[in-house]
Amino acid sequence: MKTGIPVFISVEELQLHRILLSEAYAPEVLDYHGADFRQRGELTFKGSAELVGSEIRVRGHLATRLEAPCDRCLGAVEIPIERDVDLFYRPMQEIAREEEVEISPDELDVSFYEGDGIALADVVTEQVILAVPMKVICHADCKGLCPVCGANRNLEACACQEPRRESPFSSLLER
Repeated sequence: MKTGIPVFISVEELQLHRILLSEAYAPEVLDYHGADFRQRGELTFKGSAELVGSEIRVRGHLATRLEAPCDRCLGAVEIPIERDVDLFYRPMQEIAREEEVEISPDELDVSFYEGDGIALADVVTEQVILAVPMKVICHADCKGLCPVCGANRNLEACACQEPRRESPFSSLLER
């Protein structure tokens, strides 16, 4: 489990043997780069890394719980994350060219790394961000917030009348 020492998956070590990975990250340890959620529980990753040709292959399973605001009512929503990963990373110098290069559909799932390898924390962080739904909704029939008074329509009914805005296309109706 987590030793406090960041895990770095180095090409040099992978040339010798496969690396078994078992890490746990407490909330507030990983940097999610301003994402609109919080990690609510320990994030665990169990897997392995190996060298396949010049590519680093990382396989494993990650699990955690996140909390994010509902996109309609701003209430807290718990998002369980359970994800199997099978990722390939190529050295950046393989694509560092001046001209544009068309990639095949098989290459769309390949990422790139610079230097001597990759940090496991970066891999895990990226996968958590990708696992979060684009729209977080507390429940399918969430009524959201009143645009006039801001009341949460799931908790209280408001008597506000929504202002009618003139359509930007209304001038097209005039002859």
